[in-house]
Amino acid sequence: MRRALALVAAVFLVLPGTAAAADEFDPAHEWELKPWVELPLGMDINKVVAYLFLGTALSILIGIVLMRVKTGKDPDRKQALGEMIYEVAQVQVAEQGLPTKAIGRWFPYVASLLVFIWVLNMIGFIPLPLSDEKVEIGGIELPTLAIFAATSTLSVTLALAFMTWVFTHVEGIREHGVAGYFKSWIPDVPKVLLPLIVPLEILGQFMRLISLSVRLYANMLAGHLLILTFIGLIFLTSWYVFPISVVAGTAFYLFEVVIVVSIQAYIFAALSAIYIGSAIEPDH
Repeated sequence: MRRALALVAAVFLVLPGTAAAADEFDPAHEWELKPWVELPLGMDINKVVAYLFLGTALSILIGIVLMRVKTGKDPDRKQALGEMIYEVAQVQVAEQGLPTKAIGRWFPYVASLLVFIWVLNMIGFIPLPLSDEKVEIGGIELPTLAIFAATSTLSVTLALAFMTWVFTHVEGIREHGVAGYFKSWIPDVPKVLLPLIVPLEILGQFMRLISLSVRLYANMLAGHLLILTFIGLIFLTSWYVFPISVVAGTAFYLFEVVIVVSIQAYIFAALSAIYIGSAIEPDH
């Protein structure tokens, strides 16, 4: 808990660049992405890409250190943590959403989603020098510390959701064939209702893509906006608002880190498993 409180205190001291001195503070400016390296076709490298690279590296490191490297015959804390993560991915995600015959093929995917999204969410609450703002120290311009979550960007969550959506239909077609899979979308209802039911079922498939991406995006965006707003209130309002801003901001910060980060990663991975499983066995 002491470490968490120290981290919270650090967060309150790291407004982006000139925010402390600015007359106006708008948290939404954190989502204005400035290209660091301009590339063709709009594939610019910006802070979202930097967070994705960092999240990927840390996710791989967690898998190797906690689940691949054994330090002795008796499990230590590191191995116990790795086993706990594996058990959650296996029992609570894969086995709950996937049919038994599909676990071997799709467990690596849903487990990777769980770890990757959790890491992206978590590093989004750690002050890192990956902001677009600069501060001059000793004549050298350095990026300021800031908190930013890649999963609070719709393009990231939509790309993750799109992978699940594509894999769902590919696996359904592989299992049942094209005709058999699309036939499984049609419920057992009187034929007179089919002109109404079929369009709704097709729309429902696309709504899965939207709901899966927007759920993660909206939760992370709302959490960061609230925290950044309270940080802004600390510096840009009257002195008597300071204690209220600190208490409220700390409460929201701890709530996001302790609860929201893990729940959103779990929900995304669990729903991905359920969608893929329902394509393989519609009645599963």
